[in-house]
Amino acid sequence: MRVVEAGSLSAAARSLPSSLTSVSRQLSALERHFGTQLVARSTRRLALTEQGRLLYDRAKAILTELKQVELALSAGSEVPSGRLRVSAPTLIGRLLIAPRLAEFSRCYPSLAVDLQLVDRAVNLIEEDIHVALHVGHLPDSQLTTRKLADIRMVVCAAPSYLQRRGVPQTPEDLGRHDCLVFSDTPGAGLWRFRMQASVECKIPIAAKLWINSLDALVLAAQDGAGIVRVPFWQVRHELEQGRLQRVLQEHEPSPAPLHLLFESSRFASPKTRIFADFLVAQWRASDPFGARG
Repeated sequence: MRVVEAGSLSAAARSLPSSLTSVSRQLSALERHFGTQLVARSTRRLALTEQGRLLYDRAKAILTELKQVELALSAGSEVPSGRLRVSAPTLIGRLLIAPRLAEFSRCYPSLAVDLQLVDRAVNLIEEDIHVALHVGHLPDSQLTTRKLADIRMVVCAAPSYLQRRGVPQTPEDLGRHDCLVFSDTPGAGLWRFRMQASVECKIPIAAKLWINSLDALVLAAQDGAGIVRVPFWQVRHELEQGRLQRVLQEHEPSPAPLHLLFESSRFASPKTRIFADFLVAQWRASDPFGARG
């Protein structure tokens, strides 16, 4: 199953984790056991044979049923325990999740949290992640989701920069400005704007500075280095205190949803549900994303 889902022997070995030699040996042993080829191998790709597809489908059904039995048994336990692997975007994880983990640990001392901060989409199955936070619209998948909030992106700059270079009146004006870009995202050089009531488009911007840290970008913007596009919740206090000034507000695009993602077989896990409920309750009380603002 892991070879099929990872797409290659080497990727399966990394996800288990195991060695490539061991995975290849185990696959060959399976084929000898069943007396048939399960996977057609080439230098570029792997392809399931008809018999391999039959084995994969049946094995997946068996293991899914086994997970359901495991969850049913663990649900009867009064004290959730074990290791909970959580993935989150770096900024959200560092500022909004990590500071709350001490309280979570006090409430559930038998649970160990493994927080992974990554600014990319994760594969919950391959990377053995129990719950992941995802910003943006979701691709088609079999994952179970729970919406947490909407993330507004705003464009802003220091008053000193705007006095020196002028205030952009339209998104196209950004081509004549110094823009500060978060480099750890696909299509970083294109910023999304609403041009009409229901029409959004991507505008190429003149990137003056590329940084893979949103914190560093905001500091550079406050120092007058240029115009930055960041989540509203990150700069809410800077805007309120006048250290940054919002521009092009009438062209801001629709907010991006923030979801919790679960593999369907893990959604019913007590430790997963407990963490999700804890996070929702904490954020509902503190309103970190400015939903009520």
